[in-house]
Amino acid sequence: MSIIIKPIITEKMTHMGEKLNRYGFMVDRKANKLQIKKAIKDVYGVDVVEINTMVVSGKSKTRYSKSGFIAGRSSSYKKAIITLAQGETIDFYSNI
Repeated sequence: MSIIIKPIITEKMTHMGEKLNRYGFMVDRKANKLQIKKAIKDVYGVDVVEINTMVVSGKSKTRYSKSGFIAGRSSSYKKAIITLAQGETIDFYSNI
């Protein structure tokens, strides 16, 4: 089971990474903070000071097509915001 699904790279998260040394990750719904901390340390090799988690609920979406309205729902997910120790950074763009 993979704990970390993917990093969240948005304008807000990039700003938080540069200024506050905080990074966002989409994580498994069943993972707790200790498992997330261990997974981040294993994958990126950084020291995690603090972890905040939240479950983001899915939103309902509708669109109009030839056959009429199509209604659907985006899936919900768990988000973890981690704070790194002073002087630590994560570079998401190093292997591009």
